[in-house]
Amino acid sequence: MTDLAGQRRLAARILKIGKNRVWINPERMDDVEGAITREEVRKLIHEKIIVSLPEQGVSRSRAKVIRAKKLKGRRSGPGSIKGAAHAKVTKKEAWMIKIRSLRRKLRDLKARKVIAETTYTQYYRMAGSGRFESIADLERNLKAHDLWRKR
Repeated sequence: MTDLAGQRRLAARILKIGKNRVWINPERMDDVEGAITREEVRKLIHEKIIVSLPEQGVSRSRAKVIRAKKLKGRRSGPGSIKGAAHAKVTKKEAWMIKIRSLRRKLRDLKARKVIAETTYTQYYRMAGSGRFESIADLERNLKAHDLWRKR
């Protein structure tokens, strides 16, 4: 095996590519070995004895598969969650979920006449001020203050 580092370097400079992308025809090695000048290497490139190989990229196929799975809702378990507690569901979204469920419950209780209108108004305001952690907390408070109407 002959050393064609010089020819490879010249070809890379002429083709404006890296040395690793220069392909030299193994059957015409003796022709390439004789080429010393830029002009001779240019002639070999013209004759397609020295060719530039295509650029190699990074395959996107695996990334596409993962993205398709994520769009389906996969790969979102506890092992994939990074960041603070409110990174997945923001503090505002968490509050909106909580307050809407509390207000829905209060409306339902008022409609079924389990609590009085005045109690509803009072507890609606308390919910808005962040008094209750959950629906269970709201119900506990109503029962503790004996505001749950008996049937």
